[in-house]
Amino acid sequence: MIHSSAQRRPAPIRIAVTGANGGYGRTLLDQLRRLPDMVAAQLVDPDVDGVRRMLADLGMTGDDVVTATDAAEAAAAVDAGRTAVVADAAHVAWSHIDVLVEATGRIDAGFSYADTALDNGVHVVMVSKEVETIAGVALSAKARERGLRYLPGDGDQPANLMRLVDWVLTTGFDIVALGKSGEYDLVFDPETGIVNQNGVEKHAPALADLLGRGDDLRTTLADRAQAVSGLKRAAAADSCEMNVVSLYSGATADVETMHYPVVRPDELADVYSERADGGILGATGVIDVFSMLRLPGEASFAGGVFAIVRAGDDVTWEILRGKGHVVSRDGRYACIYWPYHFMGIETPLTIAAAVDDTAATPEPRQHTVLAARASADLAAGTPFRVEGHHHEISGVAPVIVAPDAGEVAPYYLLSGARLNRDLAAGELVHFADLDGVHEPAASAYLSGLALAI
Repeated sequence: MIHSSAQRRPAPIRIAVTGANGGYGRTLLDQLRRLPDMVAAQLVDPDVDGVRRMLADLGMTGDDVVTATDAAEAAAAVDAGRTAVVADAAHVAWSHIDVLVEATGRIDAGFSYADTALDNGVHVVMVSKEVETIAGVALSAKARERGLRYLPGDGDQPANLMRLVDWVLTTGFDIVALGKSGEYDLVFDPETGIVNQNGVEKHAPALADLLGRGDDLRTTLADRAQAVSGLKRAAAADSCEMNVVSLYSGATADVETMHYPVVRPDELADVYSERADGGILGATGVIDVFSMLRLPGEASFAGGVFAIVRAGDDVTWEILRGKGHVVSRDGRYACIYWPYHFMGIETPLTIAAAVDDTAATPEPRQHTVLAARASADLAAGTPFRVEGHHHEISGVAPVIVAPDAGEVAPYYLLSGARLNRDLAAGELVHFADLDGVHEPAASAYLSGLALAI
């Protein structure tokens, strides 16, 4: 049997998970069962019954789980070695938590949980990228002031991509572009001419002649995009994640909606090269997302992450090309990639880093803003709500823009607010256009924006 060389902790890390009854929470809780040095101490979710059913599915039943109706009951459960399930922040025993994993995906609740955790001396692992885009800079600064750790959670693309970036930069490369694949592949069956994107099918026989990059890459990309038009390939979650990467890396968007080229993985180094070299980039040091095109049975990129670097010695990179690495046709660029993100399964890495102080603490800055641009004419009084699996807001499109003096409203601060004037299609939404903005999160955003870039 293979054993870890790591020393056991004298006491397990006590973890609280907010938004526990979600997919991310479940993957984390499943993994924690395998780690004797970590324990799911308190699980926070309004759907207490749903959390208990999930725990039962994972084999945690009977006296192992206690529904706590106040902080004292939650503390007693943790002291007894049990898992406390609580409905909201009022019932959390903060004194019995070492690390909070914030995974609600909601601005109001998520910001409050993270902020309160820091006030109570608890490290924060941030999974709610929506919160991060607004308050990440301020929460990170607050954590540093208190000698605590505030870290994006491994397992989601922002943290994974930043780990890859650290490796690439430490190795000595110059990064041209970095990004991820979209959540759902375009799976094309040449026999039927059907392309399938997560169960949504389109007849696209033209793709049969577009599986290779051809002699004119940009024409091939345009033809592929036309062949799959009508399929929803861009998602607010993608823009949100890339904005988070921007906060920590300083990378900006080449175009505000990102390119979303339809790409085979072995083409990435050619696609994300500069226009002068036949690629699509008008600038370098940028973030982007691509739609993966593959055949049935081929391995997926799995929402993984990539970095495009400038190659060096021709002979070196021809040797690496021969070993299967992705190198551009002209040998000037190479793609280094990790084709995975394992959600909560990886998050224990961040939890351990927060407690052990073993990783450099990143200091995010508001290098870009995830803003909202009206996708249609909107009337005064229009309400905004975050809805659906991808946490999108009807009537506006997410765009990644340069920061201003604080007039442009971040995309997710629209949640729960209303327009106070008519807004024409194409206009950015500003704070002055909104009533009912969540003030604590807005204040955190503006304070973070004031920090020097």
